[in-house]
Amino acid sequence: RITAHADHGSDDSLFLYLPLTAPHTPWLPTEEWSGKTSISHYGDFVAQVDGVVGQVMAALEESGMAEDTLLVVTSDNGSHWPVSDIERWGHEANNGLRGQKADIHEGGHRVPFLARWTDRVPSGEESGELICLTDLYATIAAITGGVPEAGGEDSFDLSAHFMGERAEKPVRDQVVHHSLHGKFAIRQGPWKLIMKRGSGGFTKPANVKPKEGEPTGQLYHLERDPGETQNVWAEHPEVVAHLGDLLQGLKERGHSRAPR
Repeated sequence: RITAHADHGSDDSLFLYLPLTAPHTPWLPTEEWSGKTSISHYGDFVAQVDGVVGQVMAALEESGMAEDTLLVVTSDNGSHWPVSDIERWGHEANNGLRGQKADIHEGGHRVPFLARWTDRVPSGEESGELICLTDLYATIAAITGGVPEAGGEDSFDLSAHFMGERAEKPVRDQVVHHSLHGKFAIRQGPWKLIMKRGSGGFTKPANVKPKEGEPTGQLYHLERDPGETQNVWAEHPEVVAHLGDLLQGLKERGHSRAPR
């Protein structure tokens, strides 16, 4: 698709969405990639995904499109990687974050987001900006000069941030999370509020019934505690109240950004 577009000589922009099924199960690395890592066949399969990204990058270089292409590599959720797999393989696929795919905790939602755009995206720079994958809609629309007539009610334009511009206030003020079994959470600044106890997903216990006097939900300060090890719900009732009201307002409104 990339080389065909370049060979055609079109002045039109090319948008390529490449949603790989890997490294989702079944974990089946090809013969070329089997044994490439010391982690397991799962590690080999992840390395194979990296190889596919390399093929895309090579095609962009060979076609002469690399210098003027925004390349984004990310994931839709954290790894499905229970504690038993960590113990079995000695590898933490979610980089030490709590939980896994489907959970309300960071292991289910915080994913790598890599962007390359020569002479635009600063090379080698890391950003602490709060973003969500829904933001790609408004961001790509802004970069290509198109403004959607409707839709994107939860999409924020991050194009300026991609090109190294840093605003005084974050583009996205908050983000809402949702687990497989219906638990809501909201993130704003360093704080993350989870409305109930338990993982809400694959990790046991999915649900926890609090005892009398115990917190009914979870509150974490992610800058100090990215592993979500210290529930500080009881220590910060004002934060619980603020974020709870914010989440309820967003749920009632049905969107996080004013519709176009």
